[in-house]
Order: sequence, then structure tokens, then C-alpha cells
Amino acid sequence: MIIGVPKEIKNNENRVALTPAGVKEIKKHGHQVFIQKTAGVGSGFSDDDYSQSGAELLNTIEEVYSSAEMIIKVKEPIAQEYGLIKENQLVFTYFHFASYEPLTKAMIASKAICLAYETVEKTDRSLPLLVPMSEVAGRMAIQEGAKYLEKPSGGRGILLGGVPGVRPAKVMILGGGVVGTNAAKMAAGLGADVTILDLSLSRLRYLDDVMPANVNTFMSNEYNIRELLSTHDLIIGAVLIPGAKAPHLITRDMLKEMNPGTVLVDVAVDQGGCIETCKPTTHEDPTYEIDGILHYCVANMPGAVPYTSTLALTNATLPYAIQLANKGWKKACKENNELKQGLNIVNGDVVYKGVSDAFDLPYVPVEDVLSGVQMV
Repeated sequence: MIIGVPKEIKNNENRVALTPAGVKEIKKHGHQVFIQKTAGVGSGFSDDDYSQSGAELLNTIEEVYSSAEMIIKVKEPIAQEYGLIKENQLVFTYFHFASYEPLTKAMIASKAICLAYETVEKTDRSLPLLVPMSEVAGRMAIQEGAKYLEKPSGGRGILLGGVPGVRPAKVMILGGGVVGTNAAKMAAGLGADVTILDLSLSRLRYLDDVMPANVNTFMSNEYNIRELLSTHDLIIGAVLIPGAKAPHLITRDMLKEMNPGTVLVDVAVDQGGCIETCKPTTHEDPTYEIDGILHYCVANMPGAVPYTSTLALTNATLPYAIQLANKGWKKACKENNELKQGLNIVNGDVVYKGVSDAFDLPYVPVEDVLSGVQMV
């Protein structure tokens, strides 16, 4: 199979979808790999690194898309890429369709095969291709939140860990999954007073067992969230519903219950956000203020630490990419239920229920597509 890796062109996205080591592993299976020139520079990998691993370098993004049977990316295609994607081309990347209708409509029109990292799912409901970036984003949420709590950055002027004789900052984390757990680890390690909220009592029991003494657990509901808002300095949104839009746990009217200079970090913003007033921002212009509350809503947070993120992502995606290349997408998805869950749009049909529900689009069961049943 011919595999193409274009350079990411989203604002300040420095990650690349495949490391030189990943190229070498794919080449062992007899596949051809095209890499756009300078695609890996932002992550610390030179064109020579890729050439020595067996990749062929192409000058432009247009050449990569026109040459490849499978495109491997990091972030969803943006508007200037829509027209480059071909019918029957497999695109393997983060899509987050449910949060952005124009992308969904464009991929339907392209008649490509869209296999989303974020909905590849194991039998235990874990999301193996989302986990590494969720780990990075959860840890970064605290790093960025601590910075924006500083007065020159627009925050309340609070040191996250406090000092002897002065209380530490209070951090509220909405969601006890991978993002929330990693955020809690970082915040607790810096000495903050941390509260994690989640709907699952069993998850809260687990977190209560494994977290240090400065982390408390709370059942997630509107009453508890409202009770905590006025006493917390940094709030992390870490809620995910695979393939679907995140619910709004903090609404616009709740902002008035917070202290001016409170910082909100919505890690779920690329899935619609779990804070109503959050909208996607960029590393270039990461924050904005509403009602005295500072919002940090960068949709590609791990892009700020591309060396770490690229290595972590390739570690997770490479085995799946090799299966897709070796068997072709249809056979690979028939034989591997995890990959089958990743199919979102196939030749113009929406085959993932969360995406069809988000925009009231016709839904075709993925089994029908894989079995070749014709829809009329």
C-alpha cells in the first residue's frame, strides 16, 4: 500500500503522524511511504531522518494526497485540504466529527474512508489511540492553568501549590477518565487542593484509593458543581463521550458564581466542549475573558509539546496502521473490532451513530457497509 504523511497545517500544530522509526517498521512490511518535506521538523525529525528510514520525500501537500492510498495524519483535515481528499482514499486521523458539521459534510462529499483515532475502542471501552494524547493534554491542562492563574496572564494571582502559611489553589476537575486522572496527578504533585467529579461511583472509589491525600472525590451533578464553583480557582473540563458531542456541565449563568480571575481549561473543546462558553482557540491566541473568567480552550494542546506527543502517538497508532496497510481497510476492520469502531464515514455514508445523531444525518450500520449491503 502507498501511505502518505502530509505536513500538518492547523495553527501551531507541530506534531507529525509518523516518526522515522514508524516509517522503518512499515517499510518492513513492503509498503511505500511518502512524507511531505519538512513534515517532521516541528517534532524534531529532519528530512534526512525520514530518507534514511526509507521514506520518499515529496515537495507539496497536493503530491502527498494525490499519491497515497492511505493518509495518516494527526489532526482533522482543515478547509484547504477538503478538496485534496479522494474517493476511496483511507484517511486515518483524529476527526472529532460531532463537534464540526462543515468537516462532516465535506468528508461525506469526498466519499473517502474516514477512520477516526478517537473512536477506535477496545472491548473494555478504553480508547487506545486517544489515551496517549489525553495523558499529554491532562498534564498540560495543569501546566497551562497554573500559568494563567498568574496575574500578568489574567488570573487571580494564585500560586498553584501555595506556600507555608498560605493555602494552595483549589482545582476542580470535571471527569475522572484519562485526562482527569492525569490532571489530578499533576495538580496534586504541585501541592494544589484537588477535587475530581465523576458520574461513576466505582471510578470515584478507584481514584480515592490511588490518589494522594490532597485529592478528594465528588459525585458529578449540577448541585455539587454549583456548590464548588465559588471556592475553586482552576477548573478543568475533562469529559468525553466517544464520537459524540460533550455535554455542557458548566453553563453561561454559572460564570457569575465564580470569583473574577478564575481560570477554565476545557480539554474537551475539540469535541464541542463541556463548558458552554468555551470555543476553540489556538496556541497563538489561547485565552479570552467572559464575565471576568479566563477561558483557555486550545483545541490541539499536545501540539505545544510535539516531540513528546509525536512519539507517544506513533507508539499507539503504528500497530493499527500496519494492519490497515497489510490487509486493506475492509478486511482489517472485519477482523479487528477495535478498528471497526473507528469507522465514521465510508464512501459518503455515516456509519457512526454519534456523528449521525449530532447533525441528524442518515445512519448506515457499519456492519452493512462491511458486508457489502447496498442501501437505497
